[in-house]
Amino acid sequence: MSARISVIGGANVDLSAALTDAFIAQDSNPGHIDVGYGGVARNIAHNLTLLGAEVQLATIFGGDLFGGLLYDYCLQQGIDVRLSERKSDQRTGLYLCINNHGGEMIAAVADTEAIRCITPEWLAKRIGDINQADYIVADTNITEDAIRYLMEQSTAPVLIDGVSSTKAHRIVNALRKAKLPYLHTLKLNIKEALAVTETTTYGEAAQQLLNLGVAHVYITLGAEGVYCRNAAEEWLFPALPVEIVNTTGAGDAFLAGVVFALTKGIEFPKTAHYGLMAARAALMSPKAVNQNIANILL
Repeated sequence: MSARISVIGGANVDLSAALTDAFIAQDSNPGHIDVGYGGVARNIAHNLTLLGAEVQLATIFGGDLFGGLLYDYCLQQGIDVRLSERKSDQRTGLYLCINNHGGEMIAAVADTEAIRCITPEWLAKRIGDINQADYIVADTNITEDAIRYLMEQSTAPVLIDGVSSTKAHRIVNALRKAKLPYLHTLKLNIKEALAVTETTTYGEAAQQLLNLGVAHVYITLGAEGVYCRNAAEEWLFPALPVEIVNTTGAGDAFLAGVVFALTKGIEFPKTAHYGLMAARAALMSPKAVNQNIANILL
């Protein structure tokens, strides 16, 4: 039987610009612009679906043209969206990024205001279905109160992606306010980890997060790999060699790889190896999700 995963958070239309030459600030740069479908939660859901999981996505689709396109695309990819909602008074999330000619991100803007509609009250109407999953995955596009609600009301293990330095603070705040502060897994990049803990090393950051109630911490380090820690052990896994095409979606793929490994009975910290393989798959694709990810991980 396929593993069942509930994924909660952002779904966007992605506008990605790739430069063909070196970036020149305050000027029009030659390149090409691609339209795709993303959002941290949606990317994770898509990756897990490609890996064979049964995925239900809880998100907000706007009532605009983008919302219709995004909704239809999720259905085409086999993602169950019955827990999601289309809101006519909201605009669909948009993500705009600019990558240099080497595939590295220069800057990005995320308009995810619609996801603020995912409140504790919104989740309460769906929590019975959400809790039918083997694992629950969320991103910090949802509100601090919604994150805390999931921590307190979920019966399946909860894994959270930090998304950005600004939004990752919602996890720390939610843990500090939770009745029983506990989170199965937290994935942050190094910038997010140092920002939310106000530390200077990933080791210190991880220890602070463990002290707050996180059981398993993954801090991605870009070209240096990933640092993993729980109460018993710590590991530093080197990055896998790859020719980078696009960095968008690599972090989302990493967490999807970790969840996939968990559904296969892989224990921490070996789960990080599957996360790194999934991230490499994303880095090799011009899209946020590599359709060939199953061939790489299985």
